[in-house]
Amino acid sequence: MQKAGADGERIQKVLARGGVGSRREIERWIDEGRLKINSNPVSLGTRLKTGDHLQINDRVVHWEKFAVQPTRVLLYHKPVGEVVTRRDPEGRPVVFTKLPKMEGSRWISVGRLDINTSGLLLVTNNGELANRLMHPSTEVEREYAVRILGEVSAATLVKLKEGVELEDGKAKFNDIIFFGGEGANKWYNVIVAEGRNRLVRRLWESQNVTVSRLMRVRYGPVVLPERLKTGAVYELTDKELDLLFEFAGMVGEKHYVDKPNFKAR
Repeated sequence: MQKAGADGERIQKVLARGGVGSRREIERWIDEGRLKINSNPVSLGTRLKTGDHLQINDRVVHWEKFAVQPTRVLLYHKPVGEVVTRRDPEGRPVVFTKLPKMEGSRWISVGRLDINTSGLLLVTNNGELANRLMHPSTEVEREYAVRILGEVSAATLVKLKEGVELEDGKAKFNDIIFFGGEGANKWYNVIVAEGRNRLVRRLWESQNVTVSRLMRVRYGPVVLPERLKTGAVYELTDKELDLLFEFAGMVGEKHYVDKPNFKAR
């Protein structure tokens, strides 16, 4: 566990860890003069120390809770019908009410799954880790199991891997793997390296192919455990966190503390 001691900790690191914004965003806010410590403007080299009074846009930020939180990452097996948001105006079930409670912090979703998509959803209390895993420049692979209706020609599969024009630009599957199926339903696993909204469905639909079921089974190096039932959570162990931090280019930035471990249930 890290605390802001006599020397303090860089302000952008503390706030990014708490999910306030990415380090790059916070550095831009500092340049724009939007941050103050003890009523004084903040510079890029400023460090937060115990007792410092922080404001962003003249609003007080209780940053201490970000400085003492251990990193936690959960794998949640999202069912169809839940939305990845904190509150839903339509009253639909939201994923965050299904997760273990935390004191002094909050869960941040690593990307989203739409209401009709099930499978692997990563959540963490480390905003910097979430930003690293979601940023377009990292091109993290997402793998989905897809059930489609009817036959798909070899020419269509080639086209989907070469790329097709969608309303928000060209997109493609990095790979398409046939997993079999009987009758009208066929299963494929597909891989994309970006997180555009409903991208997998829109790629298939661009070729007039109907998707009847969609499940995310992998996000980067993290695979949905076969034993993890729908609606259940699994918390990464310290060794598993080491691998994820290495993948995200954050070696040495994790802190270990005693914490409850939510295994598959």
